Amino acid sequence: MKCDKCAKPATFHITDIIEKGKHRESHLCEEHARIHLSPTDETLDPPAISEIAKKLAQSVGAQSARSSASAADTIACPMCQITYLEFRNTGRLGCPHDYEVFRDELMPLLENIHGEPRHSGKVPRRAPRNTRQQTTLIQLRNELKRAIAAEDYEAAARLRDRIKGIELEQGR
Repeated sequence: MKCDKCAKPATFHITDIIEKGKHRESHLCEEHARIHLSPTDETLDPPAISEIAKKLAQSVGAQSARSSASAADTIACPMCQITYLEFRNTGRLGCPHDYEVFRDELMPLLENIHGEPRHSGKVPRRAPRNTRQQTTLIQLRNELKRAIAAEDYEAAARLRDRIKGIELEQGR
C-alpha cells in the first residue's frame, strides 16, 4: 500500500476518530506520519502544554520517589533469605514464613488488591471449619499412634472414638 500523500510505501496506518461513530483512516509513510502525529499550534495552546508538562513532571517525581529503596526492601526472611525487594521484583514469596516477616508491607498491598485483609470467598468443602478442631484432630491422631505403639488398646479405643466424634461434627 502506498502513502496517501506521496508514492512511498505506507508503513503507518492511522485511524482518527472525528466524532462519535465517524472515523478517518490514513495510510502514511514515516515522514508524513511524523507530520500528521505532531501537534500543531491550532490543536494545543501553550498554557495547556505547560500544564500537561507540570503534571507529567510531578507524576514522574512521585514515581521515582516511590521506586527508591526503602528500609523495608532490606528486610530478609530468616528461613528462605528472600528480601522484600526481591518479592517486589518477582511478585513471589519464598516460603510461608514470609507472610509474617513482611506482614506490615503485605497487609496494605492485600487490602488494596482484594478490598480487605481477610479471605471472604469460597472455602473448600473438606476444609476444616475450625482450625482449633483441626489441631486437636492432629494431636489426637498422634496420641493414637503412640497408644497403639505402646499396645495400650483401651486408650487407643477412647482416642479413636474422640476422633470419630470430631470428624462427625465436622461433617466428614
